[in-house]
Amino acid sequence: QVQFVESGGGLVQTGSSLRLSCSTSKLLFDGYAMGWFRQAPGKEREFVASISGSGGLVDFAGSVKGRFTISRDNAKNMVFLQMNSLKPEDTAVYYCAASGMWRETPTRSVDYEHWGQGTQVTVSP
Repeated sequence: QVQFVESGGGLVQTGSSLRLSCSTSKLLFDGYAMGWFRQAPGKEREFVASISGSGGLVDFAGSVKGRFTISRDNAKNMVFLQMNSLKPEDTAVYYCAASGMWRETPTRSVDYEHWGQGTQVTVSP
């Protein structure tokens, strides 16, 4: 059963931008903090960004701070990851996830109960 629909991935050149979207049901969105993680080939899944349930708090991994932004549209049950100034090291499968820690901006994957299937982002040199 698909709980999240992620879109926006693709193949781009260094310096380009992409906007990832993640759509889910109201049941899996209201009251949940949302996060984005990524996993590159041969590497562990890593935190990218998170946003609290209200959208008032955000957090980013140091490697993307200043380049990526996260936002959510609570009316549409969607979360977005705007990625600018992309680098080859951003190449990975990107996952959106929902955490019951809705007042916070969790950064650990173990704090997320629900996961999307991922969307591929490839950045060429």
